[in-house]
Amino acid sequence: MTASAHAAHLAQLNIATLLHPFDDPRVAPFIEMLDPVNTAADGAPGFVWRLVEEGAADATGLRPAGEGVIVNLSVWENQDALWDFAYRSGHLEVMRRRRDWFQRHVEAHMVLWWVPVGHLPTVGEALERLADLQAHGPSPRAFTFASSYSAAEAAEHVQAAVPPA
Repeated sequence: MTASAHAAHLAQLNIATLLHPFDDPRVAPFIEMLDPVNTAADGAPGFVWRLVEEGAADATGLRPAGEGVIVNLSVWENQDALWDFAYRSGHLEVMRRRRDWFQRHVEAHMVLWWVPVGHLPTVGEALERLADLQAHGPSPRAFTFASSYSAAEAAEHVQAAVPPA
C-alpha cells in the first residue's frame, strides 16, 4: 500500500431506534449478542476504534441522537475491512434480525466518511455527517456503501471547497 493510502481511515455511524425500551425482555437477544460482536469487531482485520461509553463495554447507554436511539460509531482502515466485518462475520446475524429490535428508518441511518489517520470522530461530527447525507444525498463528504467515494475523492472535495487565498 502506498503512503497516501494510509492517509485516511473510514469512519462509520449507524443509528438504530429501538422498538422497545432497552431493558425490555424482547431486546434481550440483541443485548446478548453485543459482547461477542464487539469482541469480534475489536479483533477484526482493519478495525481501528469504536465509541465506548466511559465505564462500559459499548456505547448503548449513550443517547446523543434521541431517547430510544442507540449509536454505533467506529473507524476502520478501509471500506473493505468494514464491509467484511459487517457482512461476512457474526455481525451479519445481528443485521438479519434487526427488525426484531429496531424500527425501519425512512431516512438514511448509516453514513460513511473519510477521516485523517489518528482522528477519532466525535458523536457530534458523526451526526452532522448523517444529517448532511440525509439533506443532500451521497457526496465525498458523507456517503454509503452503495454510493461510496474514495479517500482521494474526499480529499479533492475538501480542497475544492477551500476558497483560494
